[in-house]
Amino acid sequence: MMVLGRRRVMAAGAMLAAAPSISYAQAVYPDRPIRLVIGFPPGGPTDIAGRLLAQRLTEILGQQVVVDNKPGVAGNIASQIVADAKPDGYTLLVGTSIMGIVPALYEKLPYDPHKSLEAVGHFTTVPMIIVAPAGGAGSIEELVALLRKEPGKHSYPSPGNGSLIHMGSLLFAQRAGADVLHVPYKGSAPAMQDTLAGRHAFQIDTLGSSKSFVDAGRLKILAVCTPARVASMPDVPTVQEKTGIAVEVVTWNLIFATAGTPRPIVDRLNAAINQATKHPDLVEKARGMGIELVASTPDSSKKFYEDQMAMWAPIVKASGAKVE
Repeated sequence: MMVLGRRRVMAAGAMLAAAPSISYAQAVYPDRPIRLVIGFPPGGPTDIAGRLLAQRLTEILGQQVVVDNKPGVAGNIASQIVADAKPDGYTLLVGTSIMGIVPALYEKLPYDPHKSLEAVGHFTTVPMIIVAPAGGAGSIEELVALLRKEPGKHSYPSPGNGSLIHMGSLLFAQRAGADVLHVPYKGSAPAMQDTLAGRHAFQIDTLGSSKSFVDAGRLKILAVCTPARVASMPDVPTVQEKTGIAVEVVTWNLIFATAGTPRPIVDRLNAAINQATKHPDLVEKARGMGIELVASTPDSSKKFYEDQMAMWAPIVKASGAKVE
């Protein structure tokens, strides 16, 4: 009995001795620079959002948050880098809306979208808008009526098969009960040029990408693809309020860590992200680009990501789009 008692005392002592070091290790995170991986080239909307956040996180966390652009394969290269990293919170991913689509689009992914990544914080939502060329439909109601009246005659563009704009446009057309031709392009710029030329009845885009053409009178904003009107465009109606068609198409950014990252580190990062999104400078810059900043928890971020995958899976299937 005495021997057993000593063993218990020694074990308890060891646990107590270890506890401060564990707490200390978590308390000092981060103690070195953090790598923020972005799966798209510099200068694009995801890169801009990621860099704005990195600047604020550097100030809040007291360690440099270094942006590392790893473009290619619809962001899958960047996702795999973070999925394969050590789960210590020092390699993070700026996730984007395409991550809600690729699980249904690709036959095989180099990572498990449900198990390889840990959702940390949802920090931006960018509402998508429906625009029409200057000589086209004057309202969202007029556009829906036109598409229904002349099935198969009209078209919409996208920057490529399986893109968010492709899937979002297909979702709108399906729910409008309209037969509309999809015309894929190699990028957003040529798609927009043909819309401006009046070759397409409508295009789904972001305010940031369309604003200069809207200001110049070459495009008209017909509606926003969100459940409610957005603060940056208070006079623009939603698709649903004018037509009764429920359409939600947004591009978004979530920060992901490697699966298995300790929860105290995930919570620390989430708190820092929420603090960053309240910074006046970030708020002002985001508003100017039509970006809505979001407050979140790790759990709400995970649910949002899973809901996005579930929502887009049947749309991708209906489109027939597939990548080997």
